[in-house]
Amino acid sequence: MIDPSRIDSRCRQRGAALLTAMIIVALVATLAGSMVWQQWRAIQVEAAERARTQSAWILSGALDWARLILREDAKTAGVAGNVDHLGEPWAVPLAEARLSTFLAADKDNTEDAPDAFLSGVITDAMARYNLMNLLEATGGGIDPRELASLERLCETVGVSKDIATRIATGLRDAAPPAPPTPGASAPPYVPPADPPLMPQSASQLSWLGVDAESLRALDPYVILIPDTLRLPTTARVNVNTAPREVLVAVVDKLDLATAERIVQSRQRAPLKGIGDLTALAPSVPAENLNRLAFSSNYFQVRGRLRLGDIVLEQRSLVKRNGQTVVVLQRERVSSREQTGS
Repeated sequence: MIDPSRIDSRCRQRGAALLTAMIIVALVATLAGSMVWQQWRAIQVEAAERARTQSAWILSGALDWARLILREDAKTAGVAGNVDHLGEPWAVPLAEARLSTFLAADKDNTEDAPDAFLSGVITDAMARYNLMNLLEATGGGIDPRELASLERLCETVGVSKDIATRIATGLRDAAPPAPPTPGASAPPYVPPADPPLMPQSASQLSWLGVDAESLRALDPYVILIPDTLRLPTTARVNVNTAPREVLVAVVDKLDLATAERIVQSRQRAPLKGIGDLTALAPSVPAENLNRLAFSSNYFQVRGRLRLGDIVLEQRSLVKRNGQTVVVLQRERVSSREQTGS
């Protein structure tokens, strides 16, 4: 007769062996799953890095395209009378196009080209009011004439005039100290011990206490050109590209109706000199027009790459000096497109 205790012992041994086997299988499966996940993650990281590098090269190419167009425009400036207007090739945006279309000449590369779409646009930075004009070249104070211009702009776009004072004060506090003026009667302005950060673009004016609603209203009309900080002469506004709101702001005694007449006239033919301008605004004193220009040295370049639902955008501020185009600022923004956009 079999001892029941021996049967229970064998059952317990078999159960322990089965449990051990299940634990080993679970451990192996866990390790295998972890290894597969690590490999998948490494592939995803490598793919993302490759896409980022490719996108950076493509957007750099878009910036080079813009610089080439601006250089070619400078070559023809003598023939056109050194006038920059919205009818020139640089003002025509690059419509969104599939990247493979740029490689159509090379049949071997077209099949493997990424399913990406590139677009770009060049805008005149001197079509906007440069907030750096608010700061005096010497003494570190605020230029009252420029402050009055910004107040007119705020009033025109429906923003409180107090915002102009807030921006001017914030820029004065954030800017580096001005060089001393020999023989000046008043001491130079001394910034506070804890000054605010100097904004690098109009979208960062919130650092100076500008509310979001006012910022949205001012954003299409203002710009910060760091290259012009503390210059003896302010960066003027191009009358051939500036909107009427900016023209009214920088030209004292210019009303919206006259500014609209200037905008309508330049669409037929660009303005080439003070004579053309005074003919359209005879009631404005000639000395009030000295802050307007007919050509531009600063431009904004915006390149946009769409790869699936990922959008990578690069915004650059460039300065054109003759046929030399120098990049002053470059900002890259990555986002996901909204559904239906």
